Amino acid sequence: MRARWARIALRLRLLGRALRWMPGLILWGPGSRRTAADLIERCAARHPERTFVRFEGRNRSYAAYNAAANRVAHWALERGIGKGQVVALLMENRPEYLELWAGLAKVGATTALINNSLSGPALVHALEEAGCKTLLLGAECIEAWESLEPVRPAGVNVFVVGDPGNAAGAARQTPGVGSFDAEVEGYSDKNPMASVRGDLRGADALFYIYTSGTTGLPKAARFSHARFAGGGIFSLLSGMTRRDVMYCSLPLYHTVGGVMCVNAVLRAGATLALRRRFSASHFWQDVVEMEATAFQYIGEMCRYLLAAPPGPWEKRHRVRFCVGNGLRPDIWESFQQRFDIPHISEFYGATESNVAMINLEDHMGSVGRPMPGTRVALIRYNVAREEHVRDADGHCVPCANDESGELIGEIREGRTAAGRFEGYTSKKATEKKVLHDVFRPGDRWFRTGDLLRRDALGFYYFVDRIGDTFRWRGENVSTQEVAEVLTRRPEIELCAVYGVEVPGCDGRVGMAALVLRDGGPAFDGSALYAHVAEALPPYAQPAFLRFQSEAELTGTFKLRKVELQAQGFDPDRVNDPLYYRDTAAGCFKPVTSNVLAALHRGDLKL
Repeated sequence: MRARWARIALRLRLLGRALRWMPGLILWGPGSRRTAADLIERCAARHPERTFVRFEGRNRSYAAYNAAANRVAHWALERGIGKGQVVALLMENRPEYLELWAGLAKVGATTALINNSLSGPALVHALEEAGCKTLLLGAECIEAWESLEPVRPAGVNVFVVGDPGNAAGAARQTPGVGSFDAEVEGYSDKNPMASVRGDLRGADALFYIYTSGTTGLPKAARFSHARFAGGGIFSLLSGMTRRDVMYCSLPLYHTVGGVMCVNAVLRAGATLALRRRFSASHFWQDVVEMEATAFQYIGEMCRYLLAAPPGPWEKRHRVRFCVGNGLRPDIWESFQQRFDIPHISEFYGATESNVAMINLEDHMGSVGRPMPGTRVALIRYNVAREEHVRDADGHCVPCANDESGELIGEIREGRTAAGRFEGYTSKKATEKKVLHDVFRPGDRWFRTGDLLRRDALGFYYFVDRIGDTFRWRGENVSTQEVAEVLTRRPEIELCAVYGVEVPGCDGRVGMAALVLRDGGPAFDGSALYAHVAEALPPYAQPAFLRFQSEAELTGTFKLRKVELQAQGFDPDRVNDPLYYRDTAAGCFKPVTSNVLAALHRGDLKL
């Protein structure tokens, strides 16, 4: 009885928070004249002296943030930059990043948030996807631009933005690149006239935010002012107030850092504690010294923190809650207990998705329930045929409880951003994400590309990505499940699981790319074999292993699978050590030319 009343009290508390924050999503909806620029100016007027951002020992107030953004806005107006134009931003996490996009928002321009780890052809692709004519380049990223010397996009004006924390980079001279600091000096720090963005609406694009590119080239997703207005709702529903300090070490070019953290701070009138990049060894010291009371996480970050040796800072913090996605069930409890975190708000969503869920009820392992205003469904998906299951009438088939299927969200236009799918800069990529005639003729649903399941209580659980799940020996294999088993081993720091083709066999067999932990136990082929044999059915046990000394990661610390899968287990294409599962010996052994010959002859059975 006591537990029941506790659940009722929790839901009443959550309802109160929702009633406080949800109406704002209508006021800042797709048809509204209110934009991100209005939110920033309102914050500066309400609490000008309050600290907006803490960074490397410096505090910047809301008033100073708005004033710096205004100088950017007046510079943009002078150069004829306004609605319908795209400016690319390539810079590490620092306050200037926030000021630049805020200034561009004030004149109605769209900012393409470029991954600051890109260089060469990948950077060219990102710039071309955005269709930008101006690039604002952090001094610390100038080498990335120089890497494009043979293939620089034509007609792009480049301005370097000095970095107070990187004097060497700020002083560097590059031919054909202007100084933004010199350009913007002397411009007014007063708000530009509201008429400058008079024809701007909530549905217009504030950002282009790129997908992570784990399974292909990143796509530029449109991200509107209306979507930004609701970006911090998960933290606000978790109880965030103006007294909170939100620690962010995630990239500002991604939604989790650049939208969810920043918007929550603005909406609550709180403080953003910002770090250039994530560091497991400095994380808790930062949290303590910057007086953080909350932080944003992604699952891979939590694994890094758990793998780090215990330190004196990890129990001295004042964190009330953390918000994020990808905290898997195998580490959830140990993460929460080791670091003494009172509340974890796990959510589900994606930059371009019209589906959002949140777990505010401490239901371990779940991504929660759908947010109000969104209509979702789980439909059956045939992994082997890579298609949705349809009934005799041609309609998709809903999943039963505890049955995994693709999560989809109905595409609708309304007074809020909920249900909207804003698409990508590529029309072809946009159409690929829309599923037609799902439950009735003419309906349209957004494809998340994710397999989830739902329990009898209505809680949802992430299973795997479509395309990552593969079929072997007539069974569906979840790469997520296999990866969770492998990373339980103390010697393994990072892991990516994928299916590879084998000559003469149907389907794909499992392969794992592994990064061993520095200072951890040595790899033991027999011990790892025994571990996976005990934890996984035979069809799910990886047949091949690839050991990487360094891994190419996305901005959210995920291994890129597309190249790994293409290279497979061919020693002519892979320079890393390769191993195969020898079932007769009960051990993982090195792949040799004899092993490959036996596999091609059919003498070696996997």
